[in-house]
Amino acid sequence: MSGRNWRLVRANTDAVPSSARRFMARARQRRMRAALPWAVAGGVLLVAGALVWTVYGTSVLAVRQVKVVGVQLVTPLQVEQAAAVPQDEPLARVDLDAVRARVRGIPAVDRVTVRRGWPSTLVVEVVERTPVAAVPAAPGKLTLIDATGMPYREVARKPEGLPLVRTATPGPSDVNTKSALNVLGALSPELREQLVSISVAAPAQIRLELSKSRTVIWGDDTQSDTKSQVATALLKKASKEIDVSAPSVVTIR
Repeated sequence: MSGRNWRLVRANTDAVPSSARRFMARARQRRMRAALPWAVAGGVLLVAGALVWTVYGTSVLAVRQVKVVGVQLVTPLQVEQAAAVPQDEPLARVDLDAVRARVRGIPAVDRVTVRRGWPSTLVVEVVERTPVAAVPAAPGKLTLIDATGMPYREVARKPEGLPLVRTATPGPSDVNTKSALNVLGALSPELREQLVSISVAAPAQIRLELSKSRTVIWGDDTQSDTKSQVATALLKKASKEIDVSAPSVVTIR
């Protein structure tokens, strides 16, 4: 008995029924439609991963410049050095809060805003402290303080229009400094115009030195608004001294 000889023969497409061909075409389309979202998602993830790596992991969008805005007393170089941002560090990875804290460490700086300026600039905007008084320090030196009592700059000459505050240890937590600033904030324009200095030996021993060698004995910093009104009303009557430490019982000389 002889064996059979088999051979493969490519069937003509006409040999496949048209209904079967349509069924297979629809099946291929369904498979393609099912795979398309996965292909798109994979492409998006690939692009996103490449973008994240470019932004965070390379120097393509790195810091090339630190732009300093708002400085007058402080120099841009001082701010850049305090910011301490390495060149070529990816801009997206810069710790803005840490930069802000370091720049705030400059004594003359009151407030700081730090932001990213794409593609490669770090913008540091500074608001400097505003002096409200000068405190005598070492011989021939004065220390400027702001409205919080913070000493932040030493000068050789008192700036025009600033009063002197005579207190031993100026600072935000010093009770004598706080008392002096409370009184200073309550003074009328007339008193401010004639004010030379505020001396605070103790919280209840506040004295104002005015022009023409006149003195106002203030006492403590309570009822300062009332004391200011009373002292202002008596400016033209007193030649040497006004005592408003008890504003309901005032004496003048």
